Amino acid sequence: MSELEQEYLTFILEGEEYGVDILCVQEIRVWSAVTELPNKPNYLKGVINLRGIIIPIIDLRQRFGKEPLAYNEQTVTIILHNHNTENPAVVGIVVDAVSEVYKFSQRDISHPPSFGTNIDSCFLKGLARNEDKLIMLLNTDSLLNEKELYRVELRA
Repeated sequence: MSELEQEYLTFILEGEEYGVDILCVQEIRVWSAVTELPNKPNYLKGVINLRGIIIPIIDLRQRFGKEPLAYNEQTVTIILHNHNTENPAVVGIVVDAVSEVYKFSQRDISHPPSFGTNIDSCFLKGLARNEDKLIMLLNTDSLLNEKELYRVELRA
């Protein structure tokens, strides 16, 4: 009997590779303009109207406390949705570039160590080993949880 494998769409942020459960990926779009909202966190770029649904667009670089990057022809927005029937959510995340789709079994995935304040560990599901590199797998449930997603860090 083979071990259950799960597919992940991977993408690049500041030279690091991240992955999300491919079953949560609704679509991948090239970067396009958004409607900006007043009085919002800097990582919330605005909203788009996608076939009648208003979707918030989050710059994942900025949400993770990294330096913003000028958007170019490789910049993409990954539209994610959760499978929570009680609290459905759809969010677009802006990433530097899409990478690949990988299959990982549970034995390929390690629990993440503590990263301190550089990356909010609530978004990390684990670290997957693929040949000589590690891919940070994101927890789509917490990534799409509006309490975590829109939490604004107070700076001293």
